[in-house]
Amino acid sequence: MELEQHQGLAQDQERCLAQLNRAIQQLGGKADPVRVARTAEVIIQTMTGPWRYFHTPEHIFEVGEKGDAIEVLAALFHDLVYVQVDQGVSVNISAYISPFVKEVNGHLMIRDRLELPSDPMFEMVTQIFGLTVGQELVPTAGQNEYLSALIAAKCLEHCLPPDVIAQIVACIEATIPFRGKSEAGLSASDRLYGRLLQTSQMFGFSWSEDEIAIIVKRSVRLANRDVENFAYPSSADFLNNTWNLLPETNHDLANFNSYTVNGYRDSLKKMEGFMHFLKPDLVFQRFQDEPDEMTYQGLIARTGKNLEVARLYLGSKLLSIAVIEALSWRVGREIPLATMMGELPFRGSAAAQLENYLPSLAAIPHPPETELEWEVLGLLEKGRSESSTYDIKNSPVATFMIKSIGFNEARRLLIQAKEFFNQADAARKSADAAWKAMDTPRQAQEYYNGVQAAEDFLAKCDRAVIETITNGVLYVFESRKTAMRGLNFPSKV
Repeated sequence: MELEQHQGLAQDQERCLAQLNRAIQQLGGKADPVRVARTAEVIIQTMTGPWRYFHTPEHIFEVGEKGDAIEVLAALFHDLVYVQVDQGVSVNISAYISPFVKEVNGHLMIRDRLELPSDPMFEMVTQIFGLTVGQELVPTAGQNEYLSALIAAKCLEHCLPPDVIAQIVACIEATIPFRGKSEAGLSASDRLYGRLLQTSQMFGFSWSEDEIAIIVKRSVRLANRDVENFAYPSSADFLNNTWNLLPETNHDLANFNSYTVNGYRDSLKKMEGFMHFLKPDLVFQRFQDEPDEMTYQGLIARTGKNLEVARLYLGSKLLSIAVIEALSWRVGREIPLATMMGELPFRGSAAAQLENYLPSLAAIPHPPETELEWEVLGLLEKGRSESSTYDIKNSPVATFMIKSIGFNEARRLLIQAKEFFNQADAARKSADAAWKAMDTPRQAQEYYNGVQAAEDFLAKCDRAVIETITNGVLYVFESRKTAMRGLNFPSKV
């Protein structure tokens, strides 16, 4: 495995280096071989960090694949900094930005004027992003893209002129995702256009308005390719990418057989909430005729469909994990998901899984009522396009529940499940505070409150469904007892 990873890293670095050299040459630049080789190494090492599951070398190659030289360079750098995923800024890249950025109380800020060196690249990047000296950087509002663009500018300034680097920076700025219109009704692309007008004047680029429009259109093309998975024709492929995003922001999921029930639930809950927040017109951008109307409407329509599927799919999985979490309170507060459902079936595990003790329900008591519901049931039963390293691709418990009670009842129960989540989280938080204060009676009371919230939720669910899932969990427990005695697992009932 280590040899394969080393070979893959070397191949990615060679591919990155080749793309850097080719793009720089196409733009009329002459790169220093040592510096460019070092840049390729830094890009790939950073993009293959331990928490990178979606924002990987393959992603940056795909984003730049259909573009011109400027788009290729922008794609290589655009996800270099991802503070939330990497839990900070990698040592390999911190040297490029530390002269311009500092950390204050856990937040990154652009340095004050007196602390900053005189650096035209810094000034240009900051202008294009519309930021100011001394400003705090916000992770969800361009922090990562700004720092990535700053590194790109510093890495390329030895071989490309400022006006070319500015176009690369503009492409990276456009990849800041999910931005709506300003109070004045201007889109993110409109605002970028205005800042590029100012940049041209400030730095003497002498761009015409038509030339700036071309720069913005190129930036829109790159930005739309960055999020093209939202408009995949296959919802299963879209969900597969969604599942690759989950462990990037919940690192506990990397420990595939030890992450807790509520930790997994919290990841699903955040993603489900995000899908409800997101609107198709926040995903894809348009500036003038880029993309053309038919292409743009196609992107919007497919994205809307994928979001509808994702919302119902995630809601169904969230309901099923609510039942598992409620049952887990009978055992303790922080129970590994594998304890309740069995270890993942891959990785060579011979342990029993909960899914083996659930009936298949060939006849569906409450069949789906719409095409959307049929599609989601199929995704739950047959699975996403691929398994992930921390989860199986199908959803046996959710499939059993949806077939048993139907989507309408599941929607009603999901509201109750979210109320249970709030109560359970409050009980955990209060119990932790009581433990720190060495208040044992209060800690016991808060644990009881969590158990009571769990039981209240289970009482609102279909009794036969809960009994079947409970018995399945008991069979998983029994299999462990039997295994300890050196006997065979109990047969499926």
